[in-house]
Amino acid sequence: MAAKEILELAPLDLFWAYGALLLAAALAWQCRIGQARDLLWGSLRMVLQLLAVGYALRWIFAARHPLPTLLMLLVMGGFALQIMVGRLRHQLPGFYRIVCLSLFAGCGGITLYFCLLVVVPSPWYEPRYLIPLAGMIIGNSFNGACLAVERLVAEMTERKAEIETALCLGASSRLACQEPLRNAFRAALLPTINTMAAMGVVFLPGMMTGQILSGTDPLIAVKYQIAIMCAIVGSVAFTSALLLLQAYRAYFTDTHQLRY
Repeated sequence: MAAKEILELAPLDLFWAYGALLLAAALAWQCRIGQARDLLWGSLRMVLQLLAVGYALRWIFAARHPLPTLLMLLVMGGFALQIMVGRLRHQLPGFYRIVCLSLFAGCGGITLYFCLLVVVPSPWYEPRYLIPLAGMIIGNSFNGACLAVERLVAEMTERKAEIETALCLGASSRLACQEPLRNAFRAALLPTINTMAAMGVVFLPGMMTGQILSGTDPLIAVKYQIAIMCAIVGSVAFTSALLLLQAYRAYFTDTHQLRY
């Protein structure tokens, strides 16, 4: 059917699309905000990474074996961890351990739950489902985790005197930093909540748009988008909560004294 034909983009089409990014870089250079080079370098990195992933996915889809699929998920998680480290200006003791455990348990647990109980592909490691779904879950979760850690660090620094006073009055470390934990968790969830509030009315999300462009019935695309957004919200919340519950302890000794 003609409705299901996919319009393939030629190299010239991508060249014209790249013009929009060059416009952004030119505006950044003209305004002297110091991000023109970052935009150009980021775009080059994006193109190379996506081409590499495209060829890798072709091979993984053809192989239809769990080992390449799981290896791809580990690579995605590793890159997410490295990007997160680069974005954070302040790191906590045991940072890698805390983030690895949180991402593995939060993202891995929700992805497994989603694939086994919601989508139920056959076989369970079907890469056409598992890899894109895990990618969306990991990407959103690590963004939420970054916001949570940054907010926690800021709150613990700004409220140091308040926390020390609470500790002197007999409060436990968990009770003393209850407000910083709440604010950090709120910061992690806020972007996802805002996205859900605007979805469908203000903009069509990427997954749904991609399915529609590929010829999928819009109602089927909507159902998938609702399901994946529920998974993303759960993963952001679970991952951020696990990270914060481990991270705040790094500020205290075993006797509930501030280390910093």
